[in-house]
Amino acid sequence: MPGTYSQLLLHVVFSTKGRAPWISAETAERLYPCIGGIARAKKGVRYDIGGVEDHVHLYLRWRPDESLSDLMRTLKARSSKWVHDSFPKLGAFAWQVGCSAFSVSKSQEGAVKAYIAGQHEHYKKEDFKSELLRILRAHGVEFDEKYVFD
Repeated sequence: MPGTYSQLLLHVVFSTKGRAPWISAETAERLYPCIGGIARAKKGVRYDIGGVEDHVHLYLRWRPDESLSDLMRTLKARSSKWVHDSFPKLGAFAWQVGCSAFSVSKSQEGAVKAYIAGQHEHYKKEDFKSELLRILRAHGVEFDEKYVFD
């Protein structure tokens, strides 16, 4: 086979440092397209993005020739700089170290997009810590809870 064909769909979740509520609606309105542009510049495809004040859910197609950790390092560094440049009052803004990433079947794309779109409603019922632990368990990810959060 002369080519490489892939459909690597990922649901990535990452939060602000200490889960500080820095992502206001005004910030998100401009930050999310910035994050999508960074993914596109790295040759990924952003399908959806959303979240609340302290974390982001990103649904994207990623490429097989570069690691997700490289994407996330670049995405966090460039978007942090953009936040600092665009919102001087957010000089302390930072992302947490690490992220959680889950593979998505194309057949579940609608469910993932609906989940991301419903973040504000969902957040009224469940905080980020509970949400992330639930998602990790649902995906069968092995973890020690004492090391999940900073």
